[in-house]
Amino acid sequence: MMKLIDKLPLTALLLVALTLGLAPFSPQPHIVEKLGMLFDGSLSRPIDIFDLLLHGVPWLLLGLKLFRLSFSRGN
Repeated sequence: MMKLIDKLPLTALLLVALTLGLAPFSPQPHIVEKLGMLFDGSLSRPIDIFDLLLHGVPWLLLGLKLFRLSFSRGN
């Protein structure tokens, strides 16, 4: 799995995180709304959980890629 993440281009991950990860841009990004629901304890509907995953996965992949890059440059 990590080899696949290593092969993904950083610019593509950044673009996906900024577009899909933050969409819709107004009134507030879905990821912000769903994380707020998660911390409030009101994230219970399946569609809301799916939304959190859909908008959160690009950020997770970007974070993993940046972590792998920083780890590989440290050696």
